[in-house]
Amino acid sequence: MDIFFIVLLWLFSSLTVEVDGEELRHFFGPGFWKKSYLLIDIQSVKQVRNSWWYGWGIRLTPHGWLYNVSGLDAVEVRLPKGRTFRIGTNNPEGLCTALQSATC
Repeated sequence: MDIFFIVLLWLFSSLTVEVDGEELRHFFGPGFWKKSYLLIDIQSVKQVRNSWWYGWGIRLTPHGWLYNVSGLDAVEVRLPKGRTFRIGTNNPEGLCTALQSATC
């Protein structure tokens, strides 16, 4: 049972977010639960503050899916058909700026 929790902590110990010329990508730990989105599909981004009860990890919230490892700050990304998700980050301003620059 202890090994299970150690592996779980390792998998969700960090959240990496990457923005390049074509995609927004994020994944937990060593590459667990990889997600990617084409930048041309991103309609808008904004800085948000999550409620503390949304927790950490991968959660379905009233605002869409949340991917978070710590803290309350996040960036909300709006996709076509009104779909949204949030990525927790300790630098929401930097992530918003990178996404806005890449999607213009």
